[in-house]
Amino acid sequence: MTDEVDFIVVGGGSGGATVAGRLSENPATSVALLDAGGRNDNWIVTTPYMLFLMVAGPVNNWSFTTVPQKGLNGRIGYQPRGRGLGGSSAINAMVYIRGHRADYDHWAALGNAGWSYDDVLPYFKRAENNADFNGAYHGQSGPLPVNRLRTDNPVHEIFLQAAREAQFPLRDDFNAETQEGLGLYQVTQRNGERWSAARAYIQPHLGTRRNLRVETAAQASLILFDGKRAIGVKYRQGKEVKEIRCRREVILASGAFQTPQLLMLSGIGDAAALARLGIAPLHDLPGVGQNLQDHPDFIFAYLSDNPNFSSLSPQGISRLLRGALQYRRERRGPITSNFAECGGFLKTRPDLDSPDIQLHFGMAVTDDHGRKRHGNGFSCHFCLLRPRSRGTVMLKNADPLTAPLIDPNFLGEEEDLEAMVAGYKTTQRLMQTPAMRSLGKRDLFTSEVRSDDDIRAILRSRVDTVYHPVGTCKMGVDDPLAVVDPQLRVRGLAGLRVVDASIMPTLIGGNTNAPTIMIGEKAADMIKSELRGT
Repeated sequence: MTDEVDFIVVGGGSGGATVAGRLSENPATSVALLDAGGRNDNWIVTTPYMLFLMVAGPVNNWSFTTVPQKGLNGRIGYQPRGRGLGGSSAINAMVYIRGHRADYDHWAALGNAGWSYDDVLPYFKRAENNADFNGAYHGQSGPLPVNRLRTDNPVHEIFLQAAREAQFPLRDDFNAETQEGLGLYQVTQRNGERWSAARAYIQPHLGTRRNLRVETAAQASLILFDGKRAIGVKYRQGKEVKEIRCRREVILASGAFQTPQLLMLSGIGDAAALARLGIAPLHDLPGVGQNLQDHPDFIFAYLSDNPNFSSLSPQGISRLLRGALQYRRERRGPITSNFAECGGFLKTRPDLDSPDIQLHFGMAVTDDHGRKRHGNGFSCHFCLLRPRSRGTVMLKNADPLTAPLIDPNFLGEEEDLEAMVAGYKTTQRLMQTPAMRSLGKRDLFTSEVRSDDDIRAILRSRVDTVYHPVGTCKMGVDDPLAVVDPQLRVRGLAGLRVVDASIMPTLIGGNTNAPTIMIGEKAADMIKSELRGT
């Protein structure tokens, strides 16, 4: 097997799987995809309900933690990240959301030509195979299945009734002209099974595309250079240290934490900081690892006697056993649940141009990312969509097997705290409707909250991630912290590109999986155009 290819893609997550799959469509273009995890093609990954097992623990999950968060009373947060082909799309809640039109128009206004909403919409549509919606905003022939949930849960109607009672608009499609409103989420599933980015773009072609080489359990440790041109990657596979070379490009797609980590390990970043760790600086690029953004998230949770929620109570176990039989027969029912089945986007003030919070209504009690168990009940998350706080990803040492130092700086800006107070009150309107009160028998976390100061206190004591880190290799023009240009090429270097959520200059208003797949689609198109000389 050759140790030289045209393109090396490091990381098989949403961006990496997409760009590798698209580039390998041309049989004359050879692609090697390296991922530190496994193949992720087993029933644990394909069964939606198993996300509870993966998110809460080390199965297919890096299970990172943060440094102590000053804005969260010094707490250490939890940062699940997918490990293996598909990346976080193999362990996430599968919610298909693109973000708001204004998010991408803002990217373009920052100088990133080609990244406005009208520019990126064709790539969302190219990726999408939507079973429910068509027309100007949707595609139905792409590799990524998008469907309504198949849980048939009667709680859906109770959620919609609560939205009506709270006088919030209802929304059938969050990815069309208007985003604001509450409703039922679409998910990246087909026939009740999870469809990760790898299942969409890589796994159908294993063994059939001779030009696509996939190496799993391959931990990249260093980008190899000839001067300022990237020419290969060093990686560890088992007990062996190997090298692979490329004729055209190294494409980094390891996500908002591990892409900047690999760049810094390779001498690309703040030169003084790297030298202090004993890493010889190759290229001074101070923005590497800066600009980390994530959605701070708070969870309301209630115990309930309603039999349609998931738990490990005797009632819940009986429901799951029946559901397992139904899933085996017809791929429907509770085992197809993504837990966050309902939700939507709301404005905390009527004068806002776009929604500033997102809700995820969960079919189980969620506490500490599922690592603390309670009885039968439900949850309602709300997250702040465009926080002002900015964090960092830094190296702890020069060992590629050591996790990076992750500092999201949650609620680091006072403005974020006050926006979360408004989000709490807005979500509470929904929780206090007659429809919601008919479900809940005990408020687990917020029964003693009375004043705004109480809200601030509980936010600082309970907020954590909703799993959407971005921005640590930001795209930009005439920006001293920009790491890549609008073609996603690393500034000042040749043969090196970044294709994952780390390139986002600002956080989009919604879940980040679909936008990262879009980035992979657009990157592949730009690379193909460069190869054609157009």
